[in-house]
Formats: sequence, C-alpha cells, structure tokens
Amino acid sequence: MSDETAERSADGRTDDQGTTTDRDAVRRNTPGRGITPDADSIAASAPEEFGLVQAWWGDGKGKTTAALGMGARAAGHGYRVHMLQFMKGGADSVEAVRGEYNAIRAIPGYSFENTGHYGWHGMADGSADDDHERNARAGLERARELVDAAGDADLTTPIPLDADPDAGVHMLILDEILYAADRGLLSPEEVIELVDDKPDGLELVLTGSHERPAYLADDADLITRVGKEKHPIDAGQRARKGTEY
Repeated sequence: MSDETAERSADGRTDDQGTTTDRDAVRRNTPGRGITPDADSIAASAPEEFGLVQAWWGDGKGKTTAALGMGARAAGHGYRVHMLQFMKGGADSVEAVRGEYNAIRAIPGYSFENTGHYGWHGMADGSADDDHERNARAGLERARELVDAAGDADLTTPIPLDADPDAGVHMLILDEILYAADRGLLSPEEVIELVDDKPDGLELVLTGSHERPAYLADDADLITRVGKEKHPIDAGQRARKGTEY
C-alpha cells in the first residue's frame, strides 16, 4: 500500500481496487445511519405494509420460535399481535409453564391463547386422538372468529394495546395449524379458506408440519423451510426449560 493510499484509508475504507469510501458517507446511507438505536417506549401504532401470508414448516427446530420473535418485533413497533396455538398442550417432559407466555404477557400489545391440551396426536402418550381433533376444530373456529374480527376492524389505524383480540389485530400467528392439517385434524382446504378470507391489512403467519404444505404454494407470499441437520432430541435429549418451553 502506498503512503497516499494509507493516508486515505485513515479517514475511509479502501477496497481491493484501492477505492476509498468516506465512512461518514457510508453511515449516511445505512439504515439508522449507522447508529445503534435506543429502545423506545411502546405506543399503539399501525403498520403501513402488513397484509402478507407467511408459512413456516420443516423438520427443524425454530418455526414457533421464529414466529414468536417476529411477533415481538411487530409488537415493539406498537402493532397489535395475537398468537393462537394449535396442538401445543405439552407432555410429561415439560413443566406446566411456558416461558413464551410469561414473555408475551410482559409485552404491550402482544397476547396469546391455546386450544391444545396434553400430548400429541398419534403418539402413545395417553392422549386420545378424538380429543386432539375436537381441540383442533375448536382452534379453527376461533381462528375464523379472529380473522373475521380483523376484517371488521380498521387495520390502517392504531389498535389499543390492551384491546381484546376480538377488536382486531394487525398480525395473527396461527401456531401449529399446518401440523393440524398435516395430521388430518383439519383439511388443507380449510386452511386456504382462512387465507382467502383474511382482510388485506392482516399479516397472517402459519407454522407447523414436517411435510411441505404444497397447497399453499399459490396463496402464501413467504414460505420458509426450517430444515434439521442435527437435533439433540435424536440423541435422547429431552425438552429443556428456556429453549423448548
């Protein structure tokens, strides 16, 4: 490097071709201008670009976790978020508490409900498949109510952070609904009907299923496969507090 290039590099950034970029210019053209933002208080607001359909599926860990994190991000902007969980009733390997519920309660504008119960469909865990089907259908009916409520609301305006989800939400997370459809407890056509009925401003997030939800190929705007390369459960590791529940 020449002395002249070294002098330029002190005030900027030099690439492989010897071109120096002014650091201040880089900051000005970076979202947030290169400044780490402070955390602001949460006030009710309305999104400008919500309205897509997302589907998260695969045999890897992280589908629900991703949806929960996205919900937290949306709620942090003051948008009203609600999560309805299908098929998440727990098992004897976990305690009767879920860390995500405690966290959601602490975030303004974020709420949840659960239509699941103990055990998993098709597993020899003492739970009855008829109960799973009955609870999955109850979850579907509740999802329809929430979609209809969002359709009756003005999603272009802020929704009070403490409002009941029946007053409308900006983001609706239907956790494990794809798993319920995969297990035959719901039909793919019923999931598609929910998608078709959602209002334009509602961000609808669907998770679950180890099988590809091919029926959503034309209806979902984002489809993410969460693939497993290695999982501790295969080596006998049980669910851990703080990571799985």
